[in-house]
Amino acid sequence: MKRFVRENSLTLFFLVIFVVTVAGQSQAGWRLYRDNQHAHHQPATSYPRYLVTSEFSAELMENWQSEFLQFTLYIMATVWLVQKGSNESKQEDEAGLEDDRAQLVGRHANADSPRWARLGGWRTVVYSNSLVIAMTTIFFLSWFSHFLNGRNQYNADQRSHKQPTVSWTTYLHEPEFWDTTLQNWQSEFLAVGTMAAFGIYLRQRGSPESKPVGAPHAQTASSG
Repeated sequence: MKRFVRENSLTLFFLVIFVVTVAGQSQAGWRLYRDNQHAHHQPATSYPRYLVTSEFSAELMENWQSEFLQFTLYIMATVWLVQKGSNESKQEDEAGLEDDRAQLVGRHANADSPRWARLGGWRTVVYSNSLVIAMTTIFFLSWFSHFLNGRNQYNADQRSHKQPTVSWTTYLHEPEFWDTTLQNWQSEFLAVGTMAAFGIYLRQRGSPESKPVGAPHAQTASSG
């Protein structure tokens, strides 16, 4: 067990703080939701019931989809685009998909390479892009969930104010939907861009996300 925890400590650490923060968000959101119900003279919703409301789901999904969009675009962009001096970038002459020898696929695979990397054909093509496929799938699922739950929440507000509800296509053009969507996207794009740029001149000793402390600013794709 100790060995498992040590070998997977990075994933386990973020999984634990993810669960803690989602629990905290749900508690804070529930209290705010009940306050709004009280202000509108509506019966209070229990905590378990709040967890399956469109309000909580929409707030959760609007953040998830921006995170997975960030990583999807970042993974794809770093295949072809470079940033001189950044540890987040490949060397300029390594831009692109790289050859089979460098990627250890097909006849160049090792004995312990993943099976689909050794088989060749469509299975190797799929496996070669499996990270982006997984990230893109989760992005679209969370974006669609945000859209559906956001519409349900919007229509609930419309009904409470005795206003007409809207269809899916109408809600897709609502400023409220794109306001909540784009305010999350822009923050993720800013974070990725600044990470790539700050890594040129700033350091964190011992982190693989940073160059060695004494590495020159122009050095690219090194690890400290």
